[in-house]
Amino acid sequence: MIAEITAIKFANDMAGLYRRTMFSKIPLLGRLDPFLVAILLTVAFAAIVPADGVALDTVAWAAKIAIGLLFFLYGARLSTQEAIDGLRHWRLHLTILATTFVVFPLLGLAAKVLVPSVLSEPLYLGVLYLCLLPSTVQSAIALVSVARGNIPGAVVSSSASSMIGIIVTPILVALTMSTQGVTFSGSAVLDIVLMLLVPFLAGQFLRRWIGGWVKEHGKPLKLVDRGSILLVVYVAFSRGMNEDIWSMLSPGRLAALVGVCVALLAIVLTLAWYGSRRLGFSYEDRTAILFCGSTKSLATGLPMATVLFPGQPIGLIVLPLMLFHQIQLLTCAAIAARLARRLPAAVPA
Repeated sequence: MIAEITAIKFANDMAGLYRRTMFSKIPLLGRLDPFLVAILLTVAFAAIVPADGVALDTVAWAAKIAIGLLFFLYGARLSTQEAIDGLRHWRLHLTILATTFVVFPLLGLAAKVLVPSVLSEPLYLGVLYLCLLPSTVQSAIALVSVARGNIPGAVVSSSASSMIGIIVTPILVALTMSTQGVTFSGSAVLDIVLMLLVPFLAGQFLRRWIGGWVKEHGKPLKLVDRGSILLVVYVAFSRGMNEDIWSMLSPGRLAALVGVCVALLAIVLTLAWYGSRRLGFSYEDRTAILFCGSTKSLATGLPMATVLFPGQPIGLIVLPLMLFHQIQLLTCAAIAARLARRLPAAVPA
């Protein structure tokens, strides 16, 4: 019971922040999420002043350290007791993980038919890669909270997806992309474990001493979340500029890529919502499946890409993920608000 109350309080705090940064802008066309603006400015800065040589290596190491700190804070925030209590609802978690790591990858493989008429080969690799990633953590929990769904279930499922993805995503990359000209090294898994999983476990170990402090300073520490992602974006697009990726991307291709991301999200949302109803889940559980199963993690995907795709046009490969991330936030925010409005007043938040 205490774990569930803690999870609900955390999710409500996230939902309040999410409403202030996202919902207030949905009705106003042309106004963008500040984080999206920051990403666009980072891409523009990388296009004008790309890092190269020693400077690029230095920024790349800084990005790795920042990502490690990000996952350390994830570990310090998550209550171990919450995870243990939430694991009892195994059917819910299995459905979410199947949506993330089975349904999405199958759709990604099916998108191969769009090459080369709609997507170029590097853009297709990016679409397939985003389909192999785990779900988001903070935004998925916030969306479930706004829609008044199963918050403890969302906390456990999204966190489990993020941790399982550290191992499963590289394996799926090896299985699905070996025929796409992508070389895969077993050392990549070790690099990812050292960069993501080890800091998370360290945060879990130290949580009893620093967990309260981390929660009290949630807003300032959010700069670590955003800053680490922006550093990885700068590194990726600096490398892309050095590889002259923009000469490989026409306006038509970019518009087609946006359309593919929208179609992909629409298919998964439809399957998650109506499929979970056919499986007999309650409204609260269906909401958790909807938002935890359909979202993809930018924080996990960007640093992984830098390890998994050496020698590849990294800027083009991560571009679908960055587009999909913003599309999923805007779309799912509108859906969560609509679901909340349709609920009877008797349903507790």
